[in-house]
Amino acid sequence: MESVESMEENVSAEKAVNDVIQSKTIRAGQRTYFFDVKSTRYGEYYLTITESKKKYDADGGFHYEKHKLFLYPEDFEKFCTGMQEMIDFIEETSFE
Repeated sequence: MESVESMEENVSAEKAVNDVIQSKTIRAGQRTYFFDVKSTRYGEYYLTITESKKKYDADGGFHYEKHKLFLYPEDFEKFCTGMQEMIDFIEETSFE
């Protein structure tokens, strides 16, 4: 059986892994984007991008709908290239 101290250390280590190292929030109309740098248990950084939208219920209440994307360093270049290509396409074709 695991000791209380050992369980607390595991919880503390897990919390440290999930802690945000750097964060940026962007409010854009009905949406909010969160860019968070986090660390794996091996000390490697990765990026989470979260889109949050406020949704209203029929009874007037509300909740937040969230979508999350995990992006790892080995994918940064291809991700950024693909995203920039799509942004360029939209900008070029939307204003014709």
